[in-house]
Amino acid sequence: MTADCKPIAHALLDFWQANADGQYDNSGYTLRGHQFTDAAGHYQLETIVPGLYPGRTEHIHVKVKAPNGPVLTTQLFFLGVASSESDSIFDPKLVMSIQTTGAGMAATYNFMLNLN
Repeated sequence: MTADCKPIAHALLDFWQANADGQYDNSGYTLRGHQFTDAAGHYQLETIVPGLYPGRTEHIHVKVKAPNGPVLTTQLFFLGVASSESDSIFDPKLVMSIQTTGAGMAATYNFMLNLN
């Protein structure tokens, strides 16, 4: 959404993350992909919780770009991970809201883009 809370249709979201063992697929596209928000600015990603690797806490990398807008490059984090406090890149403002569902977990995060 925009800084004044208006939905952004057709924003590009690019996600990548480590696998459950904390390893990235640097030769293929496993656990990497992109999608666009719908007309109401919504998106949905189905994935796994990434594993830990030395020096980092669990996180998902994201690039978000509104049509004709600048690119926001950031990471999303998980609440309650002990290694977060020792990760120099961890930012509590980027922690996803997570709920337990019958199918596992569901996380939400609203990206705010400054289009100026």
